[in-house]
Amino acid sequence: MSENVARRGFLVGGAVLLAAGCTSNEPAAAPSSAAPVPSPAAGGNDEPGQKVTIGFSAPAADHGWIAAIAKNAESAAKQYADIDFKPVEPTNDINQQISAVESLIAAKVNALVILPNDGQQLNQVALQAAQAGIPVINLDRVFPDKLAYRTWIGGDNYGMGVAAGHYIGKQLKDKGVANPVIVEIQGIATLPLTQDRSKGFADALKTYGFSVTAKQDAKFTVETGNQVATSLLQAHKKIDALWNHDDDQGVGVLAAIKEAGRDEFVMVGGAGSLNAMKEIQAGTSVLKATVTYSPTMASSAVKLARLIAQGKGMSDLVENQVPQSITLASETITKENVDKYLALGFES
Repeated sequence: MSENVARRGFLVGGAVLLAAGCTSNEPAAAPSSAAPVPSPAAGGNDEPGQKVTIGFSAPAADHGWIAAIAKNAESAAKQYADIDFKPVEPTNDINQQISAVESLIAAKVNALVILPNDGQQLNQVALQAAQAGIPVINLDRVFPDKLAYRTWIGGDNYGMGVAAGHYIGKQLKDKGVANPVIVEIQGIATLPLTQDRSKGFADALKTYGFSVTAKQDAKFTVETGNQVATSLLQAHKKIDALWNHDDDQGVGVLAAIKEAGRDEFVMVGGAGSLNAMKEIQAGTSVLKATVTYSPTMASSAVKLARLIAQGKGMSDLVENQVPQSITLASETITKENVDKYLALGFES
C-alpha cells in the first residue's frame, strides 16, 4: 500500500538498530545487498530474440525488501542482450510515480513492469499503458482493474501464514505440547496483506487443534518490533511459539528476545531476509525458520515482460502465451535447507 515508513536509529540493549518498513505492500532501504543472478536455461526462450525495451517503476528503496526488488529486476535484465532496460527514478510519491510511468508510455516502451506504491491510485495510468498497446506486468501490489495489466505476479500472503502455521503446529505436536501459548507479531493490522497472513496462520494452526493466544502489530519497523516483542514477553511468562510476519521488523523482535534472555520457544520469521537466514544457519537463537515472500519475483517479472513483448509463451507450459496471473509459493527455510536459499536473501 502507500504507507511510508521512515528509517531511523534507536538504542536497544546497547546496540543501535535501524527502524525499517518491510514487506510487500510497504514502500521500502537504501540498497544494501547484491541481487542474486539466476542462471538462464540453455536454449529455447533464453536465446537472443527481438530487441525489446522494458520500462520499470517501483517505490523508493527505504527498506531491504524493496531495495532487493530493484536489484533483482536490473540483474535479470542484464542477462539478456535483447533487453533495453529503462528504469525510472524510484519514488514513494504517488503523483511522481504516475508521471514517471507516463514518461515510459510516451517513450513507447515494449512492456512495462510496475510495482505501484498503491495499486488503486496507479490503476488509471496502468490502464493508459494498456490502451496504448503496452503490456503491463503488475508486480505484487495488484491493480484493481484487470484491464490495467497483462500479467500479475506476486507472493502468497495467505500461504505465508499457512507455511508458518504448519511449521509451528508440527513442532509443537512432535514435542507433545498441549494448550500451547502461541504469539503472533503482525506487520500493519489494517492491511489486507496482514489479514491474509493472519488468516492463513490461524487456518493452519486449527488443523493441529491450536489457536493464537495473543497477537499485536508492529508496523513493519525495527523499533516497533522491539517494543511489541518486549510487551508480549512481559505479558506472557511462558511462550511456546512465536510467528513474526516480517524479517525486517524481526531485527527488533530478536533484540528484545535476547535482551530478555528468553529461549523457551520456537520462532518463525517472514519474507526471507539474509539476516534471518544467517541466524537460522547459526542455530544459536530461538529463530528456527522463516517463510518466504521473495523479492526475486522482480527478476521473474522482467523475464515475463520480455517473453510477452516478444510474443512468446513459457516453454514448460503447453499454452502459447504467458499466464494472466502467477502466485509464488511461500517456502519454509530451516537449518536443513538454508544453504540453498542464502543467495536469494536480502539484507534488512
